[in-house]
Amino acid sequence: MNENTPPIDARMLEALVCPLTHGPLVFDPGRQELISRNAGLAFPIHRGIPIMLVDEARKLDEDRG
Repeated sequence: MNENTPPIDARMLEALVCPLTHGPLVFDPGRQELISRNAGLAFPIHRGIPIMLVDEARKLDEDRG
């Protein structure tokens, strides 16, 4: 996270679930993503706002190349 990235509210992260599986999410601060291991998706966070749209999510297997 760089100095221009707003902080993520911890209470908000606790309340969010995967929109596909309704399962838990794990915050990846380095990539600024919320990871749903059950769905195999990473949801981006832009300017401190989680983008919880399946169409905007990155498939986790994409970073294995």
